[in-house]
Amino acid sequence: MSLNAKFTHTNIVAKDWKKLAQFYQEVFGCTPVPPERDLSGKWLERATGISTAQIRGMHLRLPGHGPEGPTLEIFQYNLEEERAAAAVNRPGFAHISFAVEDVAAALDAVKAAGGGAVGEIASLEIPGAGIVTIVYATDPEGNIIELQTWSK
Repeated sequence: MSLNAKFTHTNIVAKDWKKLAQFYQEVFGCTPVPPERDLSGKWLERATGISTAQIRGMHLRLPGHGPEGPTLEIFQYNLEEERAAAAVNRPGFAHISFAVEDVAAALDAVKAAGGGAVGEIASLEIPGAGIVTIVYATDPEGNIIELQTWSK
């Protein structure tokens, strides 16, 4: 049975939610979706399984999908776990992707705003679809971002 589902958002747990939200606004043109969140209580403890959990953050509208499009939810917990560095080939959610006009210029913008590069810019012709040019980068907290553009 297939559910009648609609994609709503992707969440990033941040070390500094305000700084990370600013990065996505400045580099990719994401826009805030008020209100900012400051959530806690028994309901959150039950939902997360974390005693005394509190989260602060906001949703950012992703570019290119209009006012009802999906969001990037950036939250910061009062209690955080350490994690291994992100890796492109680690099973599970690996990256978010943005279509850009110029991959090299977008990578420069990411790096200028405190992010970094993971690999090098590469292109591949996919028969019937065109040529895709991509590079993997990171935001200032090490989350992986794919920057891509398609041409014929």
